[in-house]
Amino acid sequence: MSLKHFDACVIGSGQSGTPLASALAGAGRRTCLIERTHVGGCCVNEGCTPTKTMVASGRVAYWARRAGEYGVHFGEAKPDVKVDVKRVRERKRDIVKSFREGGEKRLQGAGVEVLMGEASFVGPKELVVKMEGGGEEKVSADLIFINTGERPSRPDLEGLESIDPTRVLDSTSIQELEEAPEHLIVLGGGYIGLEFGQLWRRFGSKVTIIQRSSQLLPREDPEIASNILSILREDGLTIHLSTTPISATTTPSTPLLLTVRNQDGSNTQISASHLLLATGRTPNTASLNLPLANVNTTPRGHITVSPTLETSAPGIYALGDVHGPPAFTHVSYDDFRILRDNILTTPAPSSLHTTAARAATIPYVCYTDPQVAHVGLHLAEARKLSPKRKLMTASMPGTWVARGLETDETRGMLKAVVDGNTGKILGFSAVGPEAGEVMAVVQMAMVGGVGWEGLREMVFAHPSWAESLNNLWGVLKEDDGE
Repeated sequence: MSLKHFDACVIGSGQSGTPLASALAGAGRRTCLIERTHVGGCCVNEGCTPTKTMVASGRVAYWARRAGEYGVHFGEAKPDVKVDVKRVRERKRDIVKSFREGGEKRLQGAGVEVLMGEASFVGPKELVVKMEGGGEEKVSADLIFINTGERPSRPDLEGLESIDPTRVLDSTSIQELEEAPEHLIVLGGGYIGLEFGQLWRRFGSKVTIIQRSSQLLPREDPEIASNILSILREDGLTIHLSTTPISATTTPSTPLLLTVRNQDGSNTQISASHLLLATGRTPNTASLNLPLANVNTTPRGHITVSPTLETSAPGIYALGDVHGPPAFTHVSYDDFRILRDNILTTPAPSSLHTTAARAATIPYVCYTDPQVAHVGLHLAEARKLSPKRKLMTASMPGTWVARGLETDETRGMLKAVVDGNTGKILGFSAVGPEAGEVMAVVQMAMVGGVGWEGLREMVFAHPSWAESLNNLWGVLKEDDGE
């Protein structure tokens, strides 16, 4: 087996791997990209792109059922909305295909050599690739970039292996269903669990969410979590908090019987047709043989990196979800920018682009409907970070937003955390139809040093969702620490 040597090798074509490989090749460096499954990584193929495409279909179904409230009728007062899941899937596949092909053309145009196969280290800067069509290739490179991402994790649940595997789903396989499950149990009340739970409820399924924690979205402010809990229950989802799955089995009368332990210690059995495992994700590092490259990992398997994304092995870097949270596509893409700026230019050490610059203002959105968006510190985090700092909070319901009243989309709320001495906005959360866009306005203010008073006096277009940022500060009050 001959050895191919490259200036740079990228393992994994996710949202940082593909543009980085293209940029390196475009700069004249002989570059290869190794991809096990498909170009584009999780975001394009199983994550953001397909799921938000399906969420859009769910939102149309929701609006169709509400049409009569707006005086719009389809020949009868309450039309029977039917969702063609196969057509939803076809639309999703078409959009994914177009995005993936765009990435493939980008790599080809840049002159990147793409090897379809699974890579593992055999030495500090050497890899062996088990090729998709059979056989192996041996590759070495001066610089190596690991962008292998994460995959859905599987909980240790007694009896799970005895269930028909077509009825046990993860965030990838659930997108390939041909019809809506009769009754879907979702294990996990995080972002993935809530997005899919609401989606399949809108597609016609009965949905039950089992959450170990005492609140949905445990990272969020309790007031925000309580708000989205009420909304989802209003939408017809059954949600059990402080509830632990114990075992799963099948009987002659039901394909899936889940036993759960309630907060009071009693057990309950829930019968269903399908089970969605939304209990977290696992880094794709086990097959890489990282010890042979002297690359260190955390106990969970994430690769440890410096602020410039270099691993414990000089000349080997890690990008995206594989180096741990926050696991967002936009963070992964910023990883690409960090490496592009630092490797393809010669900045002074004092001007190196690092992860520290973005830490305080990383935004994210959970695409339930209404959305849940956040940037900066939550109130509990702000209290813990500076116990003696004067904090102020402002919280208001969506019923105070003119745009929400006009569109009859008042479900949700806004909440901000402010430094009481400087007026600096420390954190912002929103639940609303365009919460992500409103949050982006606040993010810009935070990055640009515009305090809460600046937003209060800003002239926003009327009527718009952003205009709510004029009114939020009218209820600003000192945090009492409770």
